[in-house]
Amino acid sequence: MEDRKIYYIRDMRDEDISQVLDIDLDAFPTQWPHPTFTSYHHELRNKLAHYIVICRDNDPQQPAEEKPPAKDSPRVLSFIRGLVNHGRFFGLGRPSQPREYLAGMAGIWMMVDEAHIVTIAVKRLHKNQGLGEWLLISVIELAMRLNARVVTLEVRVSNTIAQKLYEKYGLSKAGTRKKYYSDNGEDALIMTTGDLTSPEYKLRLQQLSQAHHERWNYCYTGT
Repeated sequence: MEDRKIYYIRDMRDEDISQVLDIDLDAFPTQWPHPTFTSYHHELRNKLAHYIVICRDNDPQQPAEEKPPAKDSPRVLSFIRGLVNHGRFFGLGRPSQPREYLAGMAGIWMMVDEAHIVTIAVKRLHKNQGLGEWLLISVIELAMRLNARVVTLEVRVSNTIAQKLYEKYGLSKAGTRKKYYSDNGEDALIMTTGDLTSPEYKLRLQQLSQAHHERWNYCYTGT
């Protein structure tokens, strides 16, 4: 684990989109189609959508972090990366050099009193460091602030590691979407929490959040 780096979570902004696209391609190399600069640009203006990023300030004294080779991703993704980055073909301009380094991102859609998690992604370089779990905690807390009563999501039936994490935070299997994933036709499990407003769930989330902080010992600033 990286030694006491100061991470923080905040709302996603337009200048984050280039790095968010890189996170998406790195975390989901076989997914198709991938989001584009334009799709995120529109999402950030969608009143139903709420996106956050986990980041830290760039340190000019530190060498650039290496990205592991995406052995399982098609070569065409490198070409796609060049097309979608910075919105060069969409007339949205090239963002300035980012002052922050983004390690992960997550997003929800609010539909009445239901918060649907549309994505949680962490760069593979930062897997198994507790950042994905922190994003999950943060989007659940965000859903609570937005007066959601439940959180739902879809997850690949083969992704048992993610399923165990979601179950830890009170999501249980509620159904199946057949051939949901277009890259390989895999089914998706639908998972949902119980009532977020119940004292029992609030206490559970508080305890899990505290345990996460104690385990990883990040010097993070919070949401």
